[in-house]
Amino acid sequence: MTTRQHLDANATIIMLLLCVCWGLQQVAVKLATPVISASLQLGLRSGIAAMLVLALVWWKKIPFSLRDRHVLPGTLAGVLFALEFLCVSYGLTFTSASHMSVFLYTAPIFTVIGLHAVIPSERLDAKQWLGVVSAFGGITIAFSGALQQSPDAFHEILIGDGLGVLAALLWSATTLTIRFSSLAEAEPTTTLFYQLAGAAVILIGIVLWRGEQWTAWNQITWISMFFQSVIVAFASYLAWFWLMRRYLVSRLSVFSFLTPLFGVAAGVMLMHDTISPRFAIGAVMVLGGIVLVNVKKQTP
Repeated sequence: MTTRQHLDANATIIMLLLCVCWGLQQVAVKLATPVISASLQLGLRSGIAAMLVLALVWWKKIPFSLRDRHVLPGTLAGVLFALEFLCVSYGLTFTSASHMSVFLYTAPIFTVIGLHAVIPSERLDAKQWLGVVSAFGGITIAFSGALQQSPDAFHEILIGDGLGVLAALLWSATTLTIRFSSLAEAEPTTTLFYQLAGAAVILIGIVLWRGEQWTAWNQITWISMFFQSVIVAFASYLAWFWLMRRYLVSRLSVFSFLTPLFGVAAGVMLMHDTISPRFAIGAVMVLGGIVLVNVKKQTP
């Protein structure tokens, strides 16, 4: 198995840019929901990005095949990816973009726990386990913020936040599937195509089955879909898989705590989301936990 590196300057800059893009993602979806449902947005963006991947493969003559050892893990990754964004799409109908940003990006916590169980170089020390405890305590406190709402709002926020955590678990499962299968050594375009194609087929299939309709797109919708399809689903995911092939996954994840910060800031500024004190405290504990979990261990 190829040895992964610790982060260098290039990886650091790329991860910072990715965090900005991912932090804006939930807000972009929420902004377009008055015109087009979140499920259809995520399905269409996945389909568009999948076609862009195929165009890149053809242009760069990158090795690509759907009849090799990557089929089974690729299919599993695609299904998990689709289920993750199905949870995100339904979750955003119940909770705010700010909440979804924080809960979705608890995924690194679940990922490093899985890596700890299998790979010696990714084992957690006492400080990192403290981070895990802090993160899960923060999730509990953030959830309790819904208690300050009316009974109807409480149930809606609880459902939306719960779907955010479930999406994080599915994201983690996708990452571990890639890390522990032949996809770990596959071309990034191959891994990304499987995920995007799986999400497009499943999400658009659900939308068609439900008979969803959408009105004529406005300027905000076009901008949102371009950002989601080209910038996030194509360029940023391709960069992420490229990084995963070369650097330690748990070290890359240290920057993930910035993503919900960007997401919350964007939600407050663009969507006028309100942040309860309990949610704020819980979010700080989650972010602090992620930092502790991903802190570089000292070598003797």
